Amino acid sequence: MPNAEKIEKVGALQEKIEGASALLLAEYRGLTVSEISELRRSLREVDTSFAVVKNTLMQRAAAGAGIEALEALLAGPSAVAFVGGDPVAAAKAIKTAAKQYPSLVLKGAYMDGAVLDAEAANGLADLESREVMLSKIAGMLKSEMSRAAAAFISAQSTFLSLLESYREKVPGEEPAAEVAAEPEVAEATAAEEEPTAEAEATVQAGATDQATNDELAEEPVETDTTEDESTEEE
Repeated sequence: MPNAEKIEKVGALQEKIEGASALLLAEYRGLTVSEISELRRSLREVDTSFAVVKNTLMQRAAAGAGIEALEALLAGPSAVAFVGGDPVAAAKAIKTAAKQYPSLVLKGAYMDGAVLDAEAANGLADLESREVMLSKIAGMLKSEMSRAAAAFISAQSTFLSLLESYREKVPGEEPAAEVAAEPEVAEATAAEEEPTAEAEATVQAGATDQATNDELAEEPVETDTTEDESTEEE
């Protein structure tokens, strides 16, 4: 194979590695072309591409992408599933296909900067998919929100109940009635005090008249002496 062609293939593999969220490496010995085509179709449903690769080219491409630990997984005929979506969903799809095609064997995986052996890679298929986990998390959040809402409603109901009990013990209308009654008492008191003031004025007026009469009684009465003098002269 010309070097230029190898370089091109290595570059294409490196782009796939760098664009994948995970790599699942499998041995496909014994699979027919039609079976591989069927496997590719099933993996496309979970946003994963499946390609048969040469080990040497894959090692170079992985090294170019900064992955140096794939050598142990690149022994014998190799095929790589380049996962674009959920690695768990892709592992489940390969495990399901392996039940139909026993010659399909998952050798290992690479994800989150770590190389997984065959046991760990097959363990991915036993995990819950991302969609299921998100659904469960959403359910838990919804349950917590419902619980919080119920607690808030209960607290509000308790508060209103306590407020109603307080209102029954200390009615809000009674103070208003007492305040309203105060002006009436004040008016009644003023009404009672007004005659007293008039009586005092009357007493004072009577005392003034009496004093005037007494003064008049004490003044000497002047008599007309002109007639008496004329009578005496006659």
